[in-house]
Amino acid sequence: MKQEILHQLRTILGRENLLTAPEDLACYSFDGSGGKTPPQAVAFPDSTEQVAAILRLADSHRFPVIPRGAGSGMTGGALPVHGGLVLALGRMNRILEIDTDNLIAVVQPGVITGELQSALQKKGLMYPPDPASLKFCTLGGNAAECAGGPSAVKYGVTRDYIIGCEAVLPSGKVITTGVRTEKGVTGYDLTHLLIGSEGTLAIFTKLILRLLPLPEAGKTFLLLFSTIEQAAEIVAEILRSGIMPCTLEYMDQTAISVVGEMLSTPLPDTTRALLLLEIDGTGEEVELQAGAIRTFLASRPVILQEAATEEERQQLWQARRSISPATFSIKPHKISEDVVVPRSKIPNLVHCTNRLAGELELTILTFGHAGDGNIHVNIMIDKNDPQEYDRGLKAKEKLFKEVLKLGGTLSGEHGIGTTKAAFLPLEITPATLSLMQQIKQLFDPNNVLNPGKIFPEAPGKTGFCAKGSDIENP
Repeated sequence: MKQEILHQLRTILGRENLLTAPEDLACYSFDGSGGKTPPQAVAFPDSTEQVAAILRLADSHRFPVIPRGAGSGMTGGALPVHGGLVLALGRMNRILEIDTDNLIAVVQPGVITGELQSALQKKGLMYPPDPASLKFCTLGGNAAECAGGPSAVKYGVTRDYIIGCEAVLPSGKVITTGVRTEKGVTGYDLTHLLIGSEGTLAIFTKLILRLLPLPEAGKTFLLLFSTIEQAAEIVAEILRSGIMPCTLEYMDQTAISVVGEMLSTPLPDTTRALLLLEIDGTGEEVELQAGAIRTFLASRPVILQEAATEEERQQLWQARRSISPATFSIKPHKISEDVVVPRSKIPNLVHCTNRLAGELELTILTFGHAGDGNIHVNIMIDKNDPQEYDRGLKAKEKLFKEVLKLGGTLSGEHGIGTTKAAFLPLEITPATLSLMQQIKQLFDPNNVLNPGKIFPEAPGKTGFCAKGSDIENP
């Protein structure tokens, strides 16, 4: 990056808030996807004004800007695939307001999701979206990817709780969208256009969040099955019965095996799959729902356990949230997907993954949010074995095609990023894809903001910003 640009960035940020040393850049060259591409600099803004100034500079000099939260995304959304400047938003980490009367919070994008939830809990409030990475992921990243989590079956996902925002366009202009009220239909819904846009249209600098009262009671159940099919088939039955869990999580036998040591009580040897089911509400509602669950399951082939203490409950959730990192005990690498199918089609999806594992001689495990059909499929591989890696990629493609046949979608909460971009045309029609690209062009005519994400690029194409830009090798 030219020294003139670096000088201007230091003027905007302060010298200590711009990194250019190779050893520092290496820390911002990867994310949860496993990909790795180094940026040419990393900036740490602490205000909307600094973000706007940086984007004006980038748009003028045509260098890429890649917004980054905690780098926990699984599809390459934070990778600087065309070099440029990583905009790390961790310093913009303030909870600006908690309005207990109107059940609203205003936050900066670098606030850690779990830290907001802890602050709200002290006030008897909750922000429901709860991705597995909540202890370190940021609300800005959650908004960019439209993150979900176990509670989505009852409470919905990130888009259901962001009612307004402040954001900076690639031109450096600052816009505000949405409202602070429960209703508002003035003009186009730009808030929800930006949510899930993966940092390609604008950079969030403030988020206005809808809050809910914290439920007064809850109860957690563990359902153990001797076959995967029994577990998968009972999900739709539970929801049809009128029981409304706040979470309904699924693990297959392989997923159980990698976190089994975290459980205080060993599971029966016959366990091949489990469901983690939780209900919440008033004390009376919880007791009624708990009774309905026991009655419903009494005649079915399932072993029912209940968490007797909060410690037992936390232990179960620690095991569930640890599955993804624990899978590396099986293989050094994985292809991590988060497909969604109609709940009634979960058994078909499980059959598909079992078939692919056998046909391609791979370990494939499934777990995730069975309550809304969002199943995480981990294809375990060793990238250093070219043949196994190739089989893993074939499994991914076959999985995607089967998911679409089942009426599903390629991503429930991880986004498209770089890892799924080539497959987007399998789901999105040419006319729809063209309209999306026109929206990107309208917001970002010089393609400076997170280029190379979402839309498939032709081999060798580097994006609008790279050719003729003020980018040099560091």
